Amino acid sequence: MAPDEGVVRIEGPWTHRAVHARGTRFHVVEAGDGPLVLLLHGFPQFWWTWRQQLRSLPAAGFRAVAVDLRGYGGSDKPPRGYDLPTLAADATGLIRALGETGAIVVGHDWGGLLGWTMAVFEPKSVYRLVTVSAPHPLRLRGSLLGDPVGQLRASGRRLGFQLPLLPERRLTRDNAALVGKLLDGWSAPGWPDQETAGTYREAFRIPAVAHCALEYHRWFGRSQFRPDGLRYAKAMRTEIEAPTLQLHGAQDRCILPRTAQGSSRYVAAPYRWRLLEGAGHYPHEEAPEMFDNELLGWLADPEPDR
Repeated sequence: MAPDEGVVRIEGPWTHRAVHARGTRFHVVEAGDGPLVLLLHGFPQFWWTWRQQLRSLPAAGFRAVAVDLRGYGGSDKPPRGYDLPTLAADATGLIRALGETGAIVVGHDWGGLLGWTMAVFEPKSVYRLVTVSAPHPLRLRGSLLGDPVGQLRASGRRLGFQLPLLPERRLTRDNAALVGKLLDGWSAPGWPDQETAGTYREAFRIPAVAHCALEYHRWFGRSQFRPDGLRYAKAMRTEIEAPTLQLHGAQDRCILPRTAQGSSRYVAAPYRWRLLEGAGHYPHEEAPEMFDNELLGWLADPEPDR
């Protein structure tokens, strides 16, 4: 039997609640008081990926809010709206529903692509931007086309998600065993442990999550030469005016470090790149202390360097 949304309501030093934005209900998890830090997860995860930062950020004087993105966890799972401009509008609406006009945006993987998009489409909503394991979307697009033996090969599994129906079945069969294999394959050795992988596998089996999660990949792949994708690519040439920190695991086998490097060309504001040794695609979970030192040190700097 498939689990219900209750499996993502994991207890801890935080509060669960539903927030409505742009006609969509989002499950958010909140801790602390101070400047808002909006935490956006990636694939194949949910808000729980930020459990360490939901402790460290409040301890440093921030209000940390982790959200289940559209289609994931305890949030609504509508049949459409999985393109990055719509997702950016979701996140901006969520910031306003939380009572703020802008936030520090921290995004991993798809959450990072979403953060880059917010900084272009909704620039007033992003005070600072932190992207984790996420190149600028144009940098990713260029690497898929121009690095066939590198990033294109590393993205083979994700390219397979373009097929209809079959990927959903593969991801959810045998209690979502493939989700555990993806987490293991994209991380550095030693992560995740069995309990962590089991938590993500269970959450991915919530009805409709697998399909919605794959719609993100399908839009990005199929839109590349469609009018909507071309409009998106043209808009993303706009330089980003928010101070930006880009963090990447040196052993990331999903998004190669060389793919992420070079994203600074799209940032006009102060920019900092940090390669995290010993970490793979999930550095905030694989090496949380090292990750938090970089994140909190940068947030504490009133004028972050380039």
